[in-house]
Amino acid sequence: MRVHLGSDHAAFELKTQLIDHLRALGHEPIDAGPAAYDAEDDYPVYVLRAAEAVVADPGSVGIVLGGSGNGEAIAANKVGGVRAALAWNDDTARLARQHNDANVLSLGARQVTYEEAAQFVSIFLTTPFSDEPRHARRLAMVTAYETDQLLPPLP
Repeated sequence: MRVHLGSDHAAFELKTQLIDHLRALGHEPIDAGPAAYDAEDDYPVYVLRAAEAVVADPGSVGIVLGGSGNGEAIAANKVGGVRAALAWNDDTARLARQHNDANVLSLGARQVTYEEAAQFVSIFLTTPFSDEPRHARRLAMVTAYETDQLLPPLP
């Protein structure tokens, strides 16, 4: 599976380690940057490119990384068609896929260890969407809003 990655300086080292982890698992990591550590870089430059690449590459997923992962998830979610989820434990990594059919995983390099991050990535990549009607219905509402800017009807 192709995995598009983007980070900032705070997560540069973790991104590099995860690229090696992905290769070891047989995946094809595609690095949107940064290519070198720069303490003054801005995460949207790289995260938005990774998120756009996921949408343009059906069947791929993305991993965006920063200090907390929050700004990166927010930025990625601005790209139409992206469903980015922040993970901080095994359950949030699993539920991102299982309930939300997330196609981008966001991680905070200052919040988790490499071992934890690698575990979350492995869980994210191997967990399928449940396709349960309640989850599919909710995602359809979000997609409709993203497309038409129309609120779902009240019950």
